[in-house]
Amino acid sequence: MGQIRPRHACEEAHEGGGMSHRLLLLAGMLVFLSSVAPAYADPCKAPLPAQAGVQFSGTVRYVGDGDSLCVGKTADPDAWIEVRLADFNAPELHEDGGAQGKVALERIALHREVTCTTERGRSRRVISFDRVIARCRVGSQPIGDMLRQSAAPEGGN
Repeated sequence: MGQIRPRHACEEAHEGGGMSHRLLLLAGMLVFLSSVAPAYADPCKAPLPAQAGVQFSGTVRYVGDGDSLCVGKTADPDAWIEVRLADFNAPELHEDGGAQGKVALERIALHREVTCTTERGRSRRVISFDRVIARCRVGSQPIGDMLRQSAAPEGGN
């Protein structure tokens, strides 16, 4: 006849804990994903100019990648216009040179006053992927030229 041995609390938790372990893992993944998601969220919320030739100015408040930035007169993201630079094409963040392109644009434009003028892109549209296509300048210097002079990575979609 076998002996009955008392069960330890850890054994009980382990045997019946398959579901609780999965729930704990799922909860951990959700917490992780919710902390990562805001990094990819678009902070620029202002309505975009829909015609070519519209000029606007403000401070560069955010740089999304090597050719995207947000311009606003206030610290309120609801007033920031998201811009896709018309005169520079940087690699996407996940491509080779993408992170370096973002750093280059941050060095050149972040927290600086710019003036931008909207224009039509290759598609003949002024708005592309929720960004207005525009040429922006810091003073009299076009940002695209400044990026090239700094040897920022160029090329991408």
